[in-house]
Amino acid sequence: MKKYLVIGNPIEHSLSPALHNYWIKKNNINAIYEKKKILENEIEKIILNIRSKKLSGINVTVPYKKKVLSFVDTLTDEANETMSVNTIYMKNEKIIGHNTDIAGFELGIRSYGYDVKKKNVFIFGAGGVVPSIIVGLKRMQVSKIFLYNRTYSKSELIKKSFKDIEIIDKNEVPNEVDMLINASSLGIKSSDKIDLNYEKIGNNKFYYDVIYNPTETSFLKEAKKFGNRIENGQKMFIYQAHQAFALWHNVLPKIDDEVEKLVNKK
Repeated sequence: MKKYLVIGNPIEHSLSPALHNYWIKKNNINAIYEKKKILENEIEKIILNIRSKKLSGINVTVPYKKKVLSFVDTLTDEANETMSVNTIYMKNEKIIGHNTDIAGFELGIRSYGYDVKKKNVFIFGAGGVVPSIIVGLKRMQVSKIFLYNRTYSKSELIKKSFKDIEIIDKNEVPNEVDMLINASSLGIKSSDKIDLNYEKIGNNKFYYDVIYNPTETSFLKEAKKFGNRIENGQKMFIYQAHQAFALWHNVLPKIDDEVEKLVNKK
């Protein structure tokens, strides 16, 4: 039986096992997918389990999408462009680091019927998923990207790779912003709050949170109060998993009503 893992810290909130195991069962694949909370010093050992064939594949979530880079043999174009890995597997005796977050984000946004072409976007956070979001936005021909992170140096690191983004103070969110994205981990805990002046930012904006569990973070709840459209990262999560599953099993799994139900569980 093949074994797959999602690794991260925290990991309790992850619904990846429910989704992947559903698709595994539906497609009669002899495999199992589990989640494992690990510390940073355990990354190398876990990845070496792919080389020894104890594991067939790994998904990577916060905060390790960049930290795994040095433990793979080669990067795909997507992983190299973002310097971020969320999917690991072995091919031709080499451990490959890949990124399905770009496709997941783009397919997710398109599924909502929202067109970001020539729009201005504000991103809160500078974590491992942000380069993937920036690449996805650029592919969809966004006009301008503004970035804020509590630790300024992390924003600067991202700007080194994407020189045309603008780093701003969160209290100076431009009025012309059309879409606001929470790409930080703030929101996984119910007590998490993002300090934004929602009233000043205005209404009729599109607020998007990459977090999908819980389904409505405080970021989205506050935005809704001021007459804005809100969506969570459910579709991005489904599509990035969809891409990883297809890569691992050479099967394109079906996204049906049951998949939506699995991801909607709180």
